[in-house]
Amino acid sequence: MEPLASKIRPKNLKEFVGQEHLTGAGKPIAVAIEKKHLFSFIFWGPPGVGKTTLAKIYAKALNADYHELSAVSAGKDDIREILSSEGTLLGPRILFLDEIHRFNKAQQDFLLPYVENGKLTLIGATTENPSFEVIPALLSRMRVFVMNELSDEEMKKIIKRTGSKIKKDALDWLISMSGGDARQAIAMIENTISLYKEITVESLKNTLQSKFLRYDKKDEEHHNTISAFIKSMRASQPDAALYYMSRMLKAGEDPKYIARRMVVFASEDIGLAQPTALVVANAVFQAVDTIGMPECGENLAHGVVYLAQAKKDRRAYDAYLLAMEDAEKYGNLPIPMSIRNASTKLMKDFGYAKGYEKYTKESLMPEELKNKKYLKKYEKNT
Repeated sequence: MEPLASKIRPKNLKEFVGQEHLTGAGKPIAVAIEKKHLFSFIFWGPPGVGKTTLAKIYAKALNADYHELSAVSAGKDDIREILSSEGTLLGPRILFLDEIHRFNKAQQDFLLPYVENGKLTLIGATTENPSFEVIPALLSRMRVFVMNELSDEEMKKIIKRTGSKIKKDALDWLISMSGGDARQAIAMIENTISLYKEITVESLKNTLQSKFLRYDKKDEEHHNTISAFIKSMRASQPDAALYYMSRMLKAGEDPKYIARRMVVFASEDIGLAQPTALVVANAVFQAVDTIGMPECGENLAHGVVYLAQAKKDRRAYDAYLLAMEDAEKYGNLPIPMSIRNASTKLMKDFGYAKGYEKYTKESLMPEELKNKKYLKKYEKNT
């Protein structure tokens, strides 16, 4: 059965809701469609705001040989297959690459020559900042269009297209929970009708807790899972940590997000007990960035087991928090004269660096904090 989102998907700009700064009269995408201007570009914005739909409308207007791939699962072979296909239309070959930020450097490098020579017109979609996630050479050959979260009024127009009967309280709750994500709202409507036959606040809440929507727009499940992942490593339970890591990957979480959390964990929870943990975590992040899914899951698993089994010592992190508290509380306290930078004769005349000793035992803290100790003595975990 065709999904509801597909059934009601707009076929042209007249039906499209939102992104007036791109689709309104005289705006970039509207003009490009009107003049049939062919070029590569990236849609950057939150989920469910029309990136895929707008790409389809653009490609259809140009009578293009249109292909879609998800960077989560696609690779070089998929691109080769598209390039070798004869196509069904006389128009240009357009590739819509969803979640382009999931393509690693090697995969993006592979795309580059085909975009350069015009064999492929690329439309990327991403929720991440392209300047950080897309290689400069490829980014320089594409325009970036920012897409905004849908307003409540725009959400109402899209929900109305579903033809579903929804009372005002349920409609308001649905819009609030969807957070400007039309795809989320449509999926909730479809699943609620399938499960409960009618749409009420109660039935929507029950649907949200079902398996259909494990990652809601409010990101509660996302935060719960990453919390469980971190706490499992902290408790030195590699099996639990591997499970929550795998669960996130299966749900479509960005592997680089998981790797970044591991780098933070290495300093925050392992710290001085095993300083090489930071080196390992950084190596995992680099591997994930270079290799990409699905193979980088092996690198993540390797790192997760290492971090979970490592000894733990949070003293550096706890000391950092205490120091930050004092930095905020006291502001710019005078730095002791003996350790000030005496880069000119005038500064020396004023007493800068006077009495400085390289390996002094005397406190170098500001006068008000002379006796303050942030770093606690190491206590072996029992």
